[in-house]
Amino acid sequence: MNQGKYVFSQLTGYLPQRVFDGFVKNHNGNKYVKHFTCWNQLLCMLFGQLTNRESLRDLIVALDAHSGKSYHLGLGKSVTRSNFAKANEVRDSKIFEDFAYHLISIARALRSCDDFKIKGKIYAFDSSTIDLCLNVFWWAKFRRAKGGIKLHTLFDINTQIPAFLHITAANVHDVKAMDELVYETGAHYIFDRAYLDFTRLYKIERCSAYFVIRAKSNTKFKRVYSNKVDKLSGVRCDQIGKLSGFYTSKDYPEKLRRVKYYDDESNRTFVFLTNNMEVSADKVALLYKKRWQVELFFKWIKQHLKIKSFWGTSENAVRIQIYCAISAYCLVSIVADKLKLERPTYEILQVLGISLLDKTPLNELFTNIDYNNVKELNYNQLTLSLF
Repeated sequence: MNQGKYVFSQLTGYLPQRVFDGFVKNHNGNKYVKHFTCWNQLLCMLFGQLTNRESLRDLIVALDAHSGKSYHLGLGKSVTRSNFAKANEVRDSKIFEDFAYHLISIARALRSCDDFKIKGKIYAFDSSTIDLCLNVFWWAKFRRAKGGIKLHTLFDINTQIPAFLHITAANVHDVKAMDELVYETGAHYIFDRAYLDFTRLYKIERCSAYFVIRAKSNTKFKRVYSNKVDKLSGVRCDQIGKLSGFYTSKDYPEKLRRVKYYDDESNRTFVFLTNNMEVSADKVALLYKKRWQVELFFKWIKQHLKIKSFWGTSENAVRIQIYCAISAYCLVSIVADKLKLERPTYEILQVLGISLLDKTPLNELFTNIDYNNVKELNYNQLTLSLF
């Protein structure tokens, strides 16, 4: 069926172009544009992500080297460094943000599963700082002589797909990003102790959702009663009580559960707070263990997609590139599900990156490959330590 089509064209065939065109129309993205449309821009950005281009100049050199194939690749004509840079600077990044969320919804629906021991959706929320040169990215003020932005991510543990992204300046405190979240009834939200803000946590309680968070050493807690525990499981105590601090008790007036857990691998004891009174104490620790997957996601995309070295210096260009990187991640996940590929995302990206200009059918591209030669593991296959 795909005989004669380049791998890149087969891959982008899974993108819903009509939906993208709708977002372009909503934001007047193609106004006064004759040749290099927003769709061409998106495909060029995806090509750069999949081929791991280091800079805009590097990307343009790669595109020029295959200019005779531009029409068949869908990249359009007149792809020059100047018009590409101008497009990234002036075209509304909301176009690419909305499209990235559309791909996220598709990927999450395809990869939805209930294999985890606890029913319901499970999310881990955290942020990662991306350092920038303040002399070049003048708008990204962080410290006196340092620039940066923060990528706040709500990561869906069950699907391994980010469900929500929020980009802020690096000097914005993590807890402020919690105000952007829309909580789902019955879902679990896992936080590190940097997010210990009882006013915001009480909002989760009022939304009939659950949270698991590490307690700080100075958190004042008054025990009302204790549940029986199996100390062989690592649980040291399982207490029900209320906050006893003057302000914290007003910020969170309801009962809380305090679980102390000993991790024999790291020889450390951790204390968790949760509003879920039903699950066992060892599952509370297991939930927090899953939080580490969002850290591995940050590490993965920084290593294998281009969100550390940028192809434009404006804030709009940076946002476009980040959302295109997420779109590339979701596209690979969608293709992997459609083709029933039982391979880690990194391995799929590795094969695609060196095969985009081949004319091999996609389903044949991933057969007869010795994946044992791929020495780097995807974060999905890593053995997760608790902390």
